[in-house]
Amino acid sequence: MTFQALIFDVDGTLAETEEAHRRAFNETFGDFGLDWHWSRAVYADLLKITGGKERIRHFIDHYRPEDAERVRDIVGQLHQEKTARYVRNMGGGGVRLRPGVERLIREAAAAGMRLAIATTTSLPNVKILLDEALGAGATGLFEVIAAGDMVAAKKPAPDVYLLALERLGLPADACLAIEDSYNGVMSARRAGITTLATTSDYTRLEDLRYAFGVLSDLGEPDAPFLHFSGVGAGESHVTVDLIQRWCHGRAMPQ
Repeated sequence: MTFQALIFDVDGTLAETEEAHRRAFNETFGDFGLDWHWSRAVYADLLKITGGKERIRHFIDHYRPEDAERVRDIVGQLHQEKTARYVRNMGGGGVRLRPGVERLIREAAAAGMRLAIATTTSLPNVKILLDEALGAGATGLFEVIAAGDMVAAKKPAPDVYLLALERLGLPADACLAIEDSYNGVMSARRAGITTLATTSDYTRLEDLRYAFGVLSDLGEPDAPFLHFSGVGAGESHVTVDLIQRWCHGRAMPQ
């Protein structure tokens, strides 16, 4: 058995987008006349909760319960406007993928590997990131895009990965997931998918022990990744050939 598909998470995995999300949230709160401001510390705490609407509700419950009565019924509107603002902000250009991401995506596509996305973020957020970073129509590189609002339960529940597997028509052991967070790793693991973790700005200190390997990023030939645990020791950058060698020697963490 070889890996037939790569399934990518988006935020923190394809690109360091969380600060752009935080900005969009804060700007939206201002638009709605709310005196809320999510600092980096607050946002780091909220990232333990997957899904934008879920984060807003968590913030209300744990930080601003006094606002619950007047705000809870407009959480959907807040999130919808935040998504629109994020898309507008990202459309200004300057989006950069993390090291090795574009190289591996294009190498995998050229090698005939199937590509998919499994994310808790909204579909418009995925499209704008791919179009800005890889060029218009880049979503066409991905056969399947499974996004947060398509499933009942978000990560760390396995739902979004199970949906990706269903739409790919592949068994879990034919796929490698690439994630950056504890919730993402656990989501893929609970779907039975081997997972490679690349730490991001907001997840460097998270417990990623259940990943097949933990790296700083996917690396480039002239800019090697840092190896933290699992597969990847002694290597410099993740390639299709390296992924298939890992596949033949893999053993999932217990």
